[in-house]
Amino acid sequence: MRKKIVAGNWKMNMNLQDGIALAKELNDTLTAEKPNCGVVICTPFIHLASIAQFLNQDVIGLGAENCADKEKGAYTGEVSAEMVKSTGAQYVILGHSERRGYYGETPEILKEKVLLALKNGLKVIFCIGESLEEREAEKQNEVVKAELEGSVFNLDEADFRNIIIAYEPIWAIGTGKTATSDQAEEIHAYIRSIIAERYGAAVADDTTILYGGSCKASNAPELFAKPDIDGGLIGGASLKAADFKGIIDAWK
Repeated sequence: MRKKIVAGNWKMNMNLQDGIALAKELNDTLTAEKPNCGVVICTPFIHLASIAQFLNQDVIGLGAENCADKEKGAYTGEVSAEMVKSTGAQYVILGHSERRGYYGETPEILKEKVLLALKNGLKVIFCIGESLEEREAEKQNEVVKAELEGSVFNLDEADFRNIIIAYEPIWAIGTGKTATSDQAEEIHAYIRSIIAERYGAAVADDTTILYGGSCKASNAPELFAKPDIDGGLIGGASLKAADFKGIIDAWK
């Protein structure tokens, strides 16, 4: 039975004190009322070690939003996968469209990041998705296939089992636009089919594929009801405990 997950991506929000307060509130809320799915919060680097000390990781997993494509060395300002792991984090988001778009992360760079994350025992939430132009040209399938082939389909089956896929249509991130549940299901099913082509049906059936892109409490139940949508990677709505819990409760 593949894992259902709701993951929060805080992005560049929350100073340390506010971040700790939010994490504590989530921890208390979800410890009192156990969720029906896996929950992960991915925070800025500076929050990780502080939050890890009190987070009950049986209830909420902790992740970073990125890591470096180098193991260690003279790379001022970078944070390695080993450093992320040493904070107590279990997950890392890689390949987010903001990293690809604003910071020029290529499939080759992401391939290195994935390998280093896995080597250091992190589970990878790997983001893929097309732009509005690509969607309008009906190229979404070839875009997501190329992104998987470029950075994760080089992995052997054992390593690939530590990858969670997050499909995020770039045109729906922070825009308020959401793919319809049918649009989202169609591409999730396609992604699962190409994982099956590469690794076989059993692996594809076990792979968690999340939807990201203006997912909120109001549309989460309809999205999560689809057979190939296994949860969400949540941006803005993960920054308030009540909003985030509203999405988690869609699994009830």
